[in-house]
Amino acid sequence: MARLPTVALLYPGDRATRDRSDPAESRFAALFEAYAAAGVNAEPAIYHDDFADEVAEQLRRVKLVLVWNNPIEAGRRRDRLDAMLRDVAAAGVQVSTHPDTIAKLGTKDVLLGVRDLPFGSDVYRVDSLAQLERELPQRLEEGPRVLKQYRGHSGIGIWRVEAVAGSPLCKVRHAHRGGDEELLGMTELLQRLAPYFEPEAGGHMIDQVWQPRIADGMVRAYLVQDRVGGFGYQAINALHPTHTAPGPRVYYPADFPRFGALKGLLEGGWIDQLRLATSVTHDRLPMLWDCDFMFGEQADSFMLCEINVSSVSPFPPSAIEPLVGAVKKFLDLAPTPSPHGGI
Repeated sequence: MARLPTVALLYPGDRATRDRSDPAESRFAALFEAYAAAGVNAEPAIYHDDFADEVAEQLRRVKLVLVWNNPIEAGRRRDRLDAMLRDVAAAGVQVSTHPDTIAKLGTKDVLLGVRDLPFGSDVYRVDSLAQLERELPQRLEEGPRVLKQYRGHSGIGIWRVEAVAGSPLCKVRHAHRGGDEELLGMTELLQRLAPYFEPEAGGHMIDQVWQPRIADGMVRAYLVQDRVGGFGYQAINALHPTHTAPGPRVYYPADFPRFGALKGLLEGGWIDQLRLATSVTHDRLPMLWDCDFMFGEQADSFMLCEINVSSVSPFPPSAIEPLVGAVKKFLDLAPTPSPHGGI
């Protein structure tokens, strides 16, 4: 009798891709190979809302599902997927990352929760266009701000706003690839931002202070639960002040000297502080996640930009070994699932 798969990797695809379910054609081919070499029986779980029930049945046979799915994928929402993952988790399957953890770590609200921590910043929650119109001009007097929608990816819904001296206009730039700087009045700006205040978009935005050292690039720390698995460094990002097109992200191992200070801070207390501030228990930390940091004003200081937990890919090769190790450790401790679902 063939071994039951113990791990499923969930990622989006169409019917034909699911029918093939070929690990070699996925972006996780190296990870599938690493699991096989470690004796972990892993399989693809290609997901689409059209066959969510079929995927749910598949997931109930495994001990652990690792989820890679953007919060907004090709215009779709995660409502059906999140409901399915909650049901699967209730049946005894470990889900990483669980939708409840995504809500605590993977939305821009996390910036508000860590505002008073060493890696926090000057951040406000804005619940309406009226509040934005009333409060934003006062904050712009102190310098540029960055307005962020509740949940998104690829710079969508991230806007840099700067007052123009002696003018009612603002310099406005969308971080989504290809966004150009525009001069907008407050009425036009509010019109642009109105969709992010709709209930289906989260109903609010986060207003964060602009960090001038964004010109020095951004560091992405890849984490396997509470350990650093590697780094990515992007010298030119979407809101770089030169308005240059974003550059590539270059990957480095966890022991790369340039980012040793950040590694020490994360593993020496920052991850635990983040957990406590967001009410995430250690067992609910994602198997793989990442934190984007901007350089702070002081040496070896950093400011959190965002956290990604729902679709962390690509990631540095150095993260594969600790990720496989964390999965094996979990499997050694987890009870065996029933072929019919549950434990």
